[in-house]
Amino acid sequence: MGLALAEAAAAAKAGEVPVGAVLVDGTTGTVVAAAHNRVERDRDPTAHAEMLAIRAAAAKLGAKRLEGLDLYVTLEPCPMCAQAIAFARLRRLYWAASDPKAGGVENGPRIFAQAGCNHRPELYGGIGEAAASEQLREFFKARR
Repeated sequence: MGLALAEAAAAAKAGEVPVGAVLVDGTTGTVVAAAHNRVERDRDPTAHAEMLAIRAAAAKLGAKRLEGLDLYVTLEPCPMCAQAIAFARLRRLYWAASDPKAGGVENGPRIFAQAGCNHRPELYGGIGEAAASEQLREFFKARR
């Protein structure tokens, strides 16, 4: 989660909402891909950290299924990202801060609990929550 928090800090420095994501091989612990939000820079509403990390890992591995990979992300994934996680067949999802307004895992539509969801990763929330929440608080405090 430390690497994801570093990605989130880079996002904040670039004027992006501070969310970072890292995909790790669950067997070896090798980092496969890392990214942070680039919505503003890319002018792309889908350029969330999770989506960018998944795209980078798929390109690097030459695979559309990323079975065996674990995703560490600093904020509970939104519904779009949660569905992408299911499509990618990620093994585990670790997130830091919950997102009561826009989350899609433990809040909102709870994508992995839907009958139509064909893959459900193992879920672990609250990992590094204090640090991620502080990054988000400071970012939005500076914007107000």
